[in-house]
Amino acid sequence: MLKKRIVFTLLYDAGSFVLSRNFRLQKVGSIEWLQRNYNFSHISFFIDELIVLDVTRGERDLARFSQTLRTLTEGCFVPIAAGGGVRSVHHARELLLSGADKIIINTPLFQDSGLVKELAEAFGQQCVVGSVDVKRESDGTYRIYTESGTQPVMEDASLLIKRLQEEGDIGEIYLNSVDRDGTGQGYDMHLLDLIPDYAPVPIILAGGVGNARHLDEGFQNSKVSAVATAHLFNFVGDGLKRAREFLMNQGGRLAYWPTLSEISFSLKDTILKS
Repeated sequence: MLKKRIVFTLLYDAGSFVLSRNFRLQKVGSIEWLQRNYNFSHISFFIDELIVLDVTRGERDLARFSQTLRTLTEGCFVPIAAGGGVRSVHHARELLLSGADKIIINTPLFQDSGLVKELAEAFGQQCVVGSVDVKRESDGTYRIYTESGTQPVMEDASLLIKRLQEEGDIGEIYLNSVDRDGTGQGYDMHLLDLIPDYAPVPIILAGGVGNARHLDEGFQNSKVSAVATAHLFNFVGDGLKRAREFLMNQGGRLAYWPTLSEISFSLKDTILKS
C-alpha cells in the first residue's frame, strides 16, 4: 500500500515569507527569520516534501527567488517543488537548477496548455505539479480561479479537473481551498467531490489546516495522497515533529525517517558489536 505524505508549503513575496488568509498576504519575515525558526536540515525528517511558491503580486524577480531557493535547499533532504508565475520552460529550468525537484504551475493549466505539454516533454510528467485554487460560490457551486485567485475560470470545475487527470501532462494536483486558506478551520472536504472516484493523478489537499487533526482528516479520504499546510505559526518549533508523531500514532500510512541522532546511534551500536 502506498505511503501518504505530509507537505509543508512556504509562501514567498518579494523577498519575505508570508502568511496567506483567503489569499490576502501578511508579511512574516525574511529568509534569515525562516532559518532561525525552521531548521530544514532538522524538520526534513518530519515532512515528506517542501513546496515553495512565489506569490509576489506584480512583477517577480526570478533571480532573487532562485537565490532564496538555493539557500533553502542547503541541508534540506526532502524533495522540493517550486513555482509561482512560471510562464516558460526557461523559468522552470532556472528553478530546477536552483534546487527544485518539481515545478508548480497554476494559470497555464487553463490558459496555456501548450506550455504544460512543453514542460512535461522537457522535464517529465512527474516533474510538473498542477496547482488548482478553488472557491465556493454563493450558490454553493465551486469555481476554479487563476492569477492568484482573482480570475474565475468559467468552465465547470469538476470537468476541468477531470481533463487535467486525463491529459497526462501533470504528475500531481495541489488542490487548494481559497475559502479555507489560512483560517485554521480545517480542510474543505467537499472539494474532493470534484475529483473522480478513479483519479490517476495523485491529489495534495491544501487550505485550512490549523492542527494535526486536520491533517489526519485529510488522510482519511482515499482520494488524498498527501496533505499540505502553509501555516508558519501553527507548526513552528517542534510542531511538525509532533504532528507527524500524532499521525503515525493514529495509524497514518507515513514513511518513517530516522533522525541523524538515531542514525549515529545505530552506526555506533553496529561498530561496538563488530
